[in-house]
Amino acid sequence: MEVGTPVGVVAAQSIGEPGTQLTLKSKHAGGIIGLDVTQGLPRVEELFEARTPKVLSPLSEISGKVRVAETEEGWKVMIASVGKPKEEREYLIAKTVKLVVEDGQLVDVGTALAGASLDIKEVLSVRGLQAAQEYLVNNVQGVYESQGIPINDKHFEVIVRKMSDKVKIATAGDTPMLPGELVDRATFEEENEKVLAAGGEPASAQQIVLGITKRALFTESWLSAASFEQTTDILTEASTSGREDRLLGLKENVIIGRLIPVAESAAALPLA
Repeated sequence: MEVGTPVGVVAAQSIGEPGTQLTLKSKHAGGIIGLDVTQGLPRVEELFEARTPKVLSPLSEISGKVRVAETEEGWKVMIASVGKPKEEREYLIAKTVKLVVEDGQLVDVGTALAGASLDIKEVLSVRGLQAAQEYLVNNVQGVYESQGIPINDKHFEVIVRKMSDKVKIATAGDTPMLPGELVDRATFEEENEKVLAAGGEPASAQQIVLGITKRALFTESWLSAASFEQTTDILTEASTSGREDRLLGLKENVIIGRLIPVAESAAALPLA
């Protein structure tokens, strides 16, 4: 792939166009052989928007031995650590959800306890960033494959990478960043390197995953963000704070009628 290729647009088209087939196929199959319609396009939307599933499986936060007890409220799954220090976690799972662990079983950190969808935020917290990214890619790919629609993983990976390229500042240290601010991971690391080189205190941050709708609003280009949602709010904030748009992306250049920065045109632009 050459420098200047609009990989985001290519990925969106590669996923979006087959999505129309996915909608039709899942509805048709649902009426004929009883497939769960919610596993079609709604499932893809749930994953790309990083929504919490209505029915989900908790993840074990510790390694240990499982004890299962049946209660009126549901299955009570207790996990006690085997070594030291002694830890114990307790989870309540509805009886309508199938357990995938047994009494006396040894489990590792991040083990799913029931046969249901996972909350991507919990996957990120317990298993880490790479596991969360792989979960999104594999599950979206699984929906398309179940309908016989082949799509290269790289297109999903481009989208998921943008969903997970922000961090939320916890403590600012001696950097100009503010607690609660969402910044690019690269910017966060760059600012910390500057502070450490000067002998200052670095900032700390929490990795996050944003749904594609919310992620589109957190872009460096206020023109691009304003063309999507919350136009009035974004334009007001940009004007009152004196924000500058460097016109490095496709959308902002289309909006003002400039040549879009792809292929040879991209070579004239500074690297973002």
